[in-house]
Amino acid sequence: MKLLNYIKGKFEEPESAEWMDNLSPSTGKVIGSVPLSGESDVKLAIAAAREALPEWSGMDPSGRAEWLDRIADCLEEKFEEIAYLESLDTGKPISLARSVDATRSVSNFRFFSKMIRDMEDEIYEMEDATNIVKLRAVGVGALITPWNLPLYLLSWKVAPAIGMGNTVVCKPSELTPLTADLLMRVIDEVGLPSGVVNLVHGNGNSGSMLTGSPDVDLVSFTGGTSTGAKVAQSASPQFKKLSLELGGKNASIVFSDCDLEETVKGVTRAAFLNQGQVCLCGSRILVEDSIYDRFMEMFVESVESMVIGDPMDDDTELGALISKQHLQKVQGYVSLALEEGGQIVTGGEPCLPKELEGGNWMSPTVITGLGTETRCSTEEVFGPFVTVHRFNSEHEAIEIANNTRYGLAGSIWTMDLEKGRRVAENIHSGMVWVNTWLHRDLRVPFGGVKDSGVGREGGKWSLGFFSEPLNVCVRHD
Repeated sequence: MKLLNYIKGKFEEPESAEWMDNLSPSTGKVIGSVPLSGESDVKLAIAAAREALPEWSGMDPSGRAEWLDRIADCLEEKFEEIAYLESLDTGKPISLARSVDATRSVSNFRFFSKMIRDMEDEIYEMEDATNIVKLRAVGVGALITPWNLPLYLLSWKVAPAIGMGNTVVCKPSELTPLTADLLMRVIDEVGLPSGVVNLVHGNGNSGSMLTGSPDVDLVSFTGGTSTGAKVAQSASPQFKKLSLELGGKNASIVFSDCDLEETVKGVTRAAFLNQGQVCLCGSRILVEDSIYDRFMEMFVESVESMVIGDPMDDDTELGALISKQHLQKVQGYVSLALEEGGQIVTGGEPCLPKELEGGNWMSPTVITGLGTETRCSTEEVFGPFVTVHRFNSEHEAIEIANNTRYGLAGSIWTMDLEKGRRVAENIHSGMVWVNTWLHRDLRVPFGGVKDSGVGREGGKWSLGFFSEPLNVCVRHD
C-alpha cells in the first residue's frame, strides 16, 4: 500500500522522492510506504491552500456546512473500512476502532456542521450605535495530529477549521497514515473544491517546515509535550494563532464511599483503554486507605481478566503498542519503577500466538509501593502502565493529584456528589469527571493547563480558535 500526498485536489508522489515503511504494530510487518515530504512538497501544499482561501472563505457558512455533511455521509459509508484500517495501523482492538474512532470521525463533521448552521452574529446595542461581531476565517491552517487517535483527531480539527472558512494543510503522524489517506479519498470523492484540504505525509521535519512557514496563519497541534514546545518556538515569534493539546499524567481518585464494583470497572477502563495510549488515561490511581486492600484485590482481578491479542478479533480488549521504540520506552519505565522501589503486582510480556510475536506487546502493568514524587509517579508513560498510591484525606488526595507538571484531566469516584465536585474544583487540570471517565459532550472545552497545553478546542471554543472576530460599530442618530 503506497500512500501519496494530496495537494490541490490531486494525489501526488513527494517531490523529495523519499519514503519510509509503515509497520503493523501487532506483527511488525511492513503494510505500506509513506512519503517523507520535503520543503518543496510543503510549500506546494501551503500555496494550494492559500490559492483556495478567498473563494472558500467567501462562501456562505451554510454552504460550507453542507460540505461537512457530505463528508460525514461518505465517511459513514466507509465505517467498516475506517475501523479496519485504524486497527491495522495503530494495533488497537477493532471493537474500539468501531466504537470510538469510526464513530467519532463521522460525528465530528456532523456536530460542527450543525454548530456552523446555528451560528449567529453577536449584536450589542448602545444608545447611539450598534455593534456587530462577525467571525471571519483566520487563513491557512496547519493541522498536526498524533498516532493514537488518527482520524478521530484529524476530523476534530478539519471540520471546524474548514467550516469556519479556513483552508488547511494536514500532517498526520508518519506511524499511522492510513485513515488520513482515507479522509483525502473521501474529500476527493465528494468533490470538495481543490486546495481547501491538503495533506503532506512526513516526519517531524515535515511538520517543522509547515509550522514555521510565514504563509501559515494558525497551528493546531496534538501530540507530546516536548514536540509541542518546539512547535510553539517556531510558531509564536510569527504571532500565529496556536492551539496545543499535549500530554497528561492524570489521577483517578477513589474514595472509600464509592460504588466499588462500578469504580473498578471505570478505573480499569481509564487506565488501559487503547493500551493506555490516550492523553486522558488515568495512569495514577489514588485510593483511600480504608478500602485500599479490597480495591487492589478487585482491580488486579479486573486487569488480569482483560483479553490481549489479535486486534482484529472482536473479543480482544487490549492490542499492541504503536512501535518498537515506544514499547522499549514503556518497558524502560517498568525497570525504573523497580529501581525507585516499586513492586510489579501484575504485568509483563504476554503469551501470544507465533504470528504476533514480531509485534509490540506488553501486558497491562500495575505498580505499587512508589513514592508520589518519583519519576514513574509524575512523568507521562503513555502505555499500559499505572501506579497505585494510598491517601487518607481529601487534602492529601488533591495534593498528590496536583503533584505533576501536567494538568489535563482526572476522575473522582465517590457517592458523595458534593464532595466529588468540591475535589474536582481543586484539581489543577482542564477536565475532571466524577463517577465516569471519557464521557464526552462535544460542546464543552477540551484542553489542559501547565505542560498539558495551551488553548481549548471543542464546541464554540473550536469555532473561536478557527476564526477571528471582527467588530463593526455603526453609529446612528
